[in-house]
Amino acid sequence: MAQRDEERLEIVVIRSARRKKTASAELKGRTLEVRVPADLPEPQVREFVERFRRGALRRLAHQRHQASDRALQARAESLNRTYFGGKLRWQSIRFVENQRKRFGSCSPARGTIRISSRLVGAPDFVLDYVLVHELAHLVHPDHSKAFWQLVYRYPLAERARGYLIALQMEEDDNAPDDEEEG
Repeated sequence: MAQRDEERLEIVVIRSARRKKTASAELKGRTLEVRVPADLPEPQVREFVERFRRGALRRLAHQRHQASDRALQARAESLNRTYFGGKLRWQSIRFVENQRKRFGSCSPARGTIRISSRLVGAPDFVLDYVLVHELAHLVHPDHSKAFWQLVYRYPLAERARGYLIALQMEEDDNAPDDEEEG
């Protein structure tokens, strides 16, 4: 699978004779500067770099999602007005990184909706379908006939489902995953 843009960081390792035991990192734009002791063995340098890289990617994703979450909230409000008469209420809606098999989830009792960050950058009709699907769970927490009747008020539901099935198959070919499918 091609590396996503947010995973592309320039990594600069700076060895310092003044450092004896510690390593540190600083993210400057898309460059991660990792400072390590001059005599640190290369395998340990790689371990530090990877740990700092993962942390930097989490921070970048968090920053990106904060802006995206506001847009997601506005999009859900619009879909609520269009397909549910503006009657639905929820506590929070946001993108999350930990959904690798699911595209979304809804906890009706808590009023929380989570959308997989894999859908950031997906076509609008796909994201709208997932939002309508999760919003419908606020009315019907199951996948009953009544639930699907709500979902299929969204005119591009079939097309979006096909897109998601194809995306899931593509991802299954590229990366095994233990999480249960939702």
